[in-house]
Amino acid sequence: MKIGDLDLGYKLLVAPLAEISDSAFRKISKEYGAGLTFTQMVSAKGVVKNEFATLRLLSFPKEEKPVGVQLLGNNADYLRGAVDELKQFKPDVIDFNCGCPVSRVTNYCMGASLLDDPANLGKLVKAIVDEAGKIPVSVKVRLGKDTNNINVIDISRVVEDSGASFITVHSRVKTDRYDQDARWDYITKVKQNVSIPVVGNGSVFTPQDAKQLLDQTGCDSIMVARGVLGNPFLFRRFNEFMASGNDPGEPSINEIKGIALKHIKMLVSEYGEKAGVNKAKKHIIWYYMKQPGIDQLIDKLFSCVDVICMQELIETHSVKIEDKYFSTNNSEIVFKRFSKKVQFWLTELNSEIN
Repeated sequence: MKIGDLDLGYKLLVAPLAEISDSAFRKISKEYGAGLTFTQMVSAKGVVKNEFATLRLLSFPKEEKPVGVQLLGNNADYLRGAVDELKQFKPDVIDFNCGCPVSRVTNYCMGASLLDDPANLGKLVKAIVDEAGKIPVSVKVRLGKDTNNINVIDISRVVEDSGASFITVHSRVKTDRYDQDARWDYITKVKQNVSIPVVGNGSVFTPQDAKQLLDQTGCDSIMVARGVLGNPFLFRRFNEFMASGNDPGEPSINEIKGIALKHIKMLVSEYGEKAGVNKAKKHIIWYYMKQPGIDQLIDKLFSCVDVICMQELIETHSVKIEDKYFSTNNSEIVFKRFSKKVQFWLTELNSEIN
């Protein structure tokens, strides 16, 4: 897929993920072959008001490029002002969030709530496009408010008419939970109704999933989210699968251990030891969730308060996996939990495993 002067080929795009898409996550994704990463979504008002926490989210070094910034807002003046500020960072894409379904966003008439008023959404997109100049603008949407109010075709036409360079379609409605099937057929319908590139999104966890989505819908590219949590290996697997037809398969435990330790180091470098260790915990669980003994790892992981504790735990746990210390593998149960809630350990995991 081409976006302005940027040619991504078939490489996967990485969705903007709150509390996840920081510099460490983006760099690891790029290292494994992601085509385009995004910052976490940033408030247009926060950018204009020069709020430190917001500005920190959107900063990135040159070596991370290509990288996009996702804006959240519902006021044309704030969106224009934010884009004007963003120009100095020279992002490769500016994305407008019209898909976030969480109440703390939609209660303020932002994110997926903008789908209820296509005309207003179009005005906001045009405001961003006019201010962005040569920087490509994308819009990420869901199918609609609920299954009785699916209006993604109308929305996609409005997005195109308002000047966006491409549209990303998350193939669920605002009220859907993640364990509900993605409706890829609507991605096909969007592709048939607009001439701008269409990026498909929803329930892609393997190279085969991604290839099926491309073949089934005719979309121009794919954006992945949950599928790459603890799994940057997907980028490499997909790129090789598209190039040769061969899937190199799941990583070895040594490779998982290596990237887990590297991720910890990067997070500590970015946030300091205390915050970095705490942020690393969820990533470590995702890296190891397909491996046996995940319940025991979780039990021990949250008692770690420093880097040394976490590193030693990972080393020891990895050796146990190699030595087949764990008699059972509960990966199917874990993935079922993960499909409903990415922080699956916050539910009664042990009651299902034991």
